[in-house]
Amino acid sequence: MANNDLFWNTDSKDLKKGYIYDSKTQEYICILCGHKLEKGVIHNYKNQLLTSEKKMQYHIDEEHGGVFNFLINLNKKYTGLTDNQKEVLECFYNNMSDKEIAKELRISDSTIRNYRFKLREKEKQAIIFNILMELVSSNNQESSKLVEPHKTATMIDERYSITTDERKKILQTYFTEEGKLKTLPAKEKRKIIVLREIISNFKTNTKYTEVEINRILERIYDDHVLLRRYLIEYGFLDRYNDCSYYWVK
Repeated sequence: MANNDLFWNTDSKDLKKGYIYDSKTQEYICILCGHKLEKGVIHNYKNQLLTSEKKMQYHIDEEHGGVFNFLINLNKKYTGLTDNQKEVLECFYNNMSDKEIAKELRISDSTIRNYRFKLREKEKQAIIFNILMELVSSNNQESSKLVEPHKTATMIDERYSITTDERKKILQTYFTEEGKLKTLPAKEKRKIIVLREIISNFKTNTKYTEVEINRILERIYDDHVLLRRYLIEYGFLDRYNDCSYYWVK
């Protein structure tokens, strides 16, 4: 996903907002989907005149239901939350009282208090773990750092244990200087690295017809049908059931 690294490398302050400001391009960028708005433009929106930053805030709410909604609905492998914990957290976020939550979820007040305790413990553990990982990262060489899996990966396992140095060597092996794929690797880890590079040729927030998808993939590899199938299978591309349009997942 084109905005994958942006999402995972954004600090917590900007992540809570859902967007960043890029001073180089002078754009506000949604870190949830990659949508961009140029600074200095005034937008006419529902009979209001809005700055690009304010318009981006509306975008976060309307397209993603807010940052909380987007994050809470990420796959469990990213949140570490059970379905029950997610339900309780959503109630906490909506400022519901314990009695209201008990009635909504049909659980006892003591169970809710237990959830509050466990979630606070989880918060403390996350803070310590995050600091530990930052210390590990600062002490490691760049070449040994792991590349983050794309958010829409269908299953995270050892295939995604990829260092930046390993990724660089594999791309040099399988791609020509012109960006043409020499051959599609058989090994899963190498295939994922190659597919991730290929998906960078597509824009987020853009729907492509099958003809447009094929045209781009044909420039990269002769068997464009196989590439298209793998991009869908590994969670890089999505499409309508009738295959009328495709988009970066």
